[in-house]
Amino acid sequence: MKRFINHLTMTLITVATLAACQPQNNGIRLEHQGDTLTIVHITNPTRYLILPIQESHNEGKVKLITGSPTDIAIDVRLAVDSVEYYVPLALPQSSEATVSISHVAANAICWDSIRLADNFDTTNTDYYRPVYHHTPLYGWMNDANGLVYKDGEYHLYFQYNPYGSKWGNLHWGHSVSHDLIHWEHLDPAIARDTLGHIFSGSSVVDKNNSAGYGKDAMIAFYTSASDEHGQIQCMAYSTDNGRTYTKYEKNPILTPFDGLKDFRDPKVFWYEPAQKWYMIVSADKNMRFYSSTDMKNWEYLSLFGEGYGVQPNQFECPDFIRLPVNGDKNNMKWVMIVNINPGCPFGGSATEYFVGEFDGKEFKCDNDKSVTKWLDFGKDHYATVCFSNTGDRTIAMPWMSNWQYANVTPIRQYRGANALPRELSLYTKDGEIYMAANAVKETEDLRKGTEFINDFALSDEYIVSPLATGIEGACELEMDITPNKAQTTGFQLLNDKGEKVDIYLDMKSGRIVMDRNQSGLTAFGEKSELHFKETDDHRKTESVNYVNDFALGTWAPLSLCEGKTYHLDVFVDKCSIEIFIDNGRIAMTNLVFPTQPYNALRFYSEGGEAKVKNLKVHQLGL
Repeated sequence: MKRFINHLTMTLITVATLAACQPQNNGIRLEHQGDTLTIVHITNPTRYLILPIQESHNEGKVKLITGSPTDIAIDVRLAVDSVEYYVPLALPQSSEATVSISHVAANAICWDSIRLADNFDTTNTDYYRPVYHHTPLYGWMNDANGLVYKDGEYHLYFQYNPYGSKWGNLHWGHSVSHDLIHWEHLDPAIARDTLGHIFSGSSVVDKNNSAGYGKDAMIAFYTSASDEHGQIQCMAYSTDNGRTYTKYEKNPILTPFDGLKDFRDPKVFWYEPAQKWYMIVSADKNMRFYSSTDMKNWEYLSLFGEGYGVQPNQFECPDFIRLPVNGDKNNMKWVMIVNINPGCPFGGSATEYFVGEFDGKEFKCDNDKSVTKWLDFGKDHYATVCFSNTGDRTIAMPWMSNWQYANVTPIRQYRGANALPRELSLYTKDGEIYMAANAVKETEDLRKGTEFINDFALSDEYIVSPLATGIEGACELEMDITPNKAQTTGFQLLNDKGEKVDIYLDMKSGRIVMDRNQSGLTAFGEKSELHFKETDDHRKTESVNYVNDFALGTWAPLSLCEGKTYHLDVFVDKCSIEIFIDNGRIAMTNLVFPTQPYNALRFYSEGGEAKVKNLKVHQLGL
């Protein structure tokens, strides 16, 4: 009787399993094994399995099963009750393929929408995709990684999730440019593996074949991050100009000697006096220095940072560069760039820096621990690092967002953009050394036409309307403002719906301010519901359950500038405004989300007369 009962039980299980197998068109058969595990059987795979996404739901686990020990499950927010967008999963080109999907209910809507395709359409569908800033074609992007120049190409690698527009599944995405403005999107260069997510890092050109992979091989250094292995430093090499990388077979090359949890973002550079490669790694609230002759074996040297700069903070994404002071190559200083989160004076993440001396072992800052110097005074400037191998130029590339709201900006097809690349330099003011960050000269190639406005004086207000912009509001404003005795002088960027950004010189407090409180969409959060509708009067938006880390004004001290006249260079794109004052002595980067492009300028002055000269409006486009 026991044998009969067991046989009957097995029969019922088999029948239930067969009942759970759902045939589907285009070579897909779904086998639901219980409530939250589904096996996707694919016959004659096309190039992609197209996965439907719903961001508000938890991540499922998707694994392409090949039988290799390197098979890993990726985290995908598959659609449960509505489909927001799709992402592709590359399939092997064989007679069949098998994909295991767990932690997703058998009655989820994704099973009705999953499909095969030979192509994935990356045509822009997002209203807020910038006109001239770099973004991924789709998916999530944060920190710039592995920035390097070689053979006429700038390589921009970046933290990338190809399986959704929120943080996760970190690969190194890849784009290249010949001019820092026009970017070609390439396949991801380094993929997540069994050691973990591929976190931030750097790349160098190995001119001396130190690592043994050939003269001028490109060597990448990155952090592998997982709960199992922690945060460990790894290496990969490329012999095809950075298109593909082979991971070092003995990774990791460096682990924390004290079991530190936050140990990441290796920046490698050549230190000529010692004829060695040096690495600076973020280690909680410090930076650690290491050296090596072969890039594989690293010797610990020193640490720097505890208690320095704004508090509290978490050190991340370091860079270490040497620059002339006021252009004098006989007076060189080392600068440590440190990205911190939290610590921004306006909330969230930001970039600070320290100027000092380096003797090949230790960095000594010129300033007291309490001194904080900001590289950018906006709220959306983070993870800023520099290209290597650029000769006398030092070019930095920021990520343009803030960790307070980066995952919930009102965007679907992609999330994350790079701010304009900046050229860094050192200058002195009142006995202190500061770093300027100015838009690279290559941005001038974006100009497609220029409108010149006659000089004028302000005592009440002066309106320039309409604002002659490029495609979808993209423009650059140049002007010289002399406040004279005015207490406040500034201008507003406006649209027909009354949305505006206010940029003004507050002479009483000695500040320049950018106020985005009424700039358009200004509140969104994890639980928000955003509904966009195209209408005759552009876009109507309904939203609920907001958080308010976004809406605010940011400011910078005008004491960093010289003289009584200020030169402003303002770049406006579909979802951002960047200000550079006096060749980058002040830089300020903020996201904005107007529901239609700004199309008017309103100048004003309060408390006295001011003058505006050399006003030019450049229409911008690629």
